[in-house]
Amino acid sequence: MSANRKGDRRERELVNALDEAGFAVMRAPASGAATERELPDVLAGDGETFYAIEAKSSAGDPIYLTGEEVEALLFFARNFGAKARIAVRFDREDWYFFHPGDLYTTDAGSYRVKKEKALADGTDFPEFVGETEKVTLGEVGGDDGDEGVDPELEERREILTAVRDGHMPVEDALDVL
Repeated sequence: MSANRKGDRRERELVNALDEAGFAVMRAPASGAATERELPDVLAGDGETFYAIEAKSSAGDPIYLTGEEVEALLFFARNFGAKARIAVRFDREDWYFFHPGDLYTTDAGSYRVKKEKALADGTDFPEFVGETEKVTLGEVGGDDGDEGVDPELEERREILTAVRDGHMPVEDALDVL
């Protein structure tokens, strides 16, 4: 199966899953190379929160997005009044969601998500649609190995850095904080 056909199938799969979870959702038929306008792959909303989503899938290799793809997503989301999200799916895994500012940026200006990062740090589908909330080992009394570092303070620093560097809109930062 060609990469484009597999990507299209995965996008339709995401649209169907969001629809089943109660979101109003549509796949942008002119996303990618089909148009000169930069559109996200999926638009979804639940009446309160709206998302512009760039969806990527991989058999297991890291997923890369160009800086232009991410900037176009952020531009569209800001102008549309939506939250920008990157949805990634690795074979035999569920969808995981990231704010673009949470992704690793390469020296060349691309963005990368490794499978391990998605499983460890991504927002899983049930949490994304509001069915569950992720709980970390540190929150249930596990030792996270970062003695002396306040995790809330560190998270605030990361959010403010993402805003400063232009990877996260101020509105998203306010929602997170």
